[in-house]
Amino acid sequence: MVLNYIWIAFFLIAFVVALVKLIFLGDMNVFSEIMNSTYDSARTGFEISLGLTGVLALWLGIMKVGERGGMIELFSKAVAPLFSKLFPDIPKNHPASGSILMNISANMLGLDNAATPFGLKAMQELQEINPRKEQASNPMIMFLVLNASGLTLIPITVMVYRAQMGAANPADVFIPIMIATFSSTLVGMIAVCIKQGINIFCREILGFLIAMIGLIVGTVLLFQSLPQDQVNVISSLVANIILFGVIVLFIAKAMSRKINIFDAFIDGAKDGFKTAVTIIPYLIAMLVGIGVFRASGAMDFLMEGLRGLVALAGADTRWVDGMPTALMKPLSGSGARGMMIDAMKTFGADSFAGRLSSVMQGSTDTTFYIVAVYYGAVNIKNSRYTVPMALLADLCSILAAIFVAYLFFG
Repeated sequence: MVLNYIWIAFFLIAFVVALVKLIFLGDMNVFSEIMNSTYDSARTGFEISLGLTGVLALWLGIMKVGERGGMIELFSKAVAPLFSKLFPDIPKNHPASGSILMNISANMLGLDNAATPFGLKAMQELQEINPRKEQASNPMIMFLVLNASGLTLIPITVMVYRAQMGAANPADVFIPIMIATFSSTLVGMIAVCIKQGINIFCREILGFLIAMIGLIVGTVLLFQSLPQDQVNVISSLVANIILFGVIVLFIAKAMSRKINIFDAFIDGAKDGFKTAVTIIPYLIAMLVGIGVFRASGAMDFLMEGLRGLVALAGADTRWVDGMPTALMKPLSGSGARGMMIDAMKTFGADSFAGRLSSVMQGSTDTTFYIVAVYYGAVNIKNSRYTVPMALLADLCSILAAIFVAYLFFG
């Protein structure tokens, strides 16, 4: 229901803004630009889904090997104490717990191509135990909010783009991103816990939070001790070694059980293909709505209005230059990436706006893309309070990003 209202709002706002530009500014091209954006967005949605097909087939095939070999069951048992508190509606040792763990781990390592298939597998398994097949269950909501909060330990992509744009120290946003993304995840998780009546002061959840803080602090100290030119190389190497190690572990475990690994992979890959086809209409619908909103100029009007209000209040307006990335991130990952690159191009990679945009890009995930893809894969029509909670986490990441940007970069 929430997605329905948001999608309608994109079109209505875009229409009003386009009329204003036509009547008062004499922009004769605005409606043609909007229509072109619908075609481009629809094509992009299909191309993304097509690109996901191979990746989904690969990773869901690997997941099927891990499932039949017993590794997913082992992962489920390992996280059972924590997940029994965060996801009380998931049965004990259910494979969904293992898939959720794999998804969150891949996201933390910045491995987006692996995270999405694991997440879709988790959604399919959560749907199996969902009593209302068209309505998001409590575990689904918790999972998607954690996903949308974008907890990342190693923001490889952001550092690579900063290096390409000529930043003197591409990794100078590393610590600010970790602070902002952890703040986002913490707020999102606590908000959903309160909404679902989950006790956040239990030993398991508090232990998890303390462990996460320790992991983040340890990672920060490790990377601070490394030469800056080695940060990207080593972080990427470690992430990919871990990922390939998981694949080998799955295969080895399946071999020990004398499982037909090839057949298991093929069965999982078939599921990946079906999932990719299911996603297409949902993804196209969301991207078209976002494209119309952008092409109408509504985003530009929003930024100029915000800048005027901040200036009127006598406050520093430098942070407004980073807001296009922040506002685009929940809507479109590629759009936010483009905004970040544009900010670095316009103001400089080492400018306040360039660094702030980088922190905002790395501190959260694409909420509406995640909601559209993950819920679309299992035909969920009613997302309940998923979007508001995810946007709350996004808002926290924006505020935290602005705070740490001023703290670290003045």
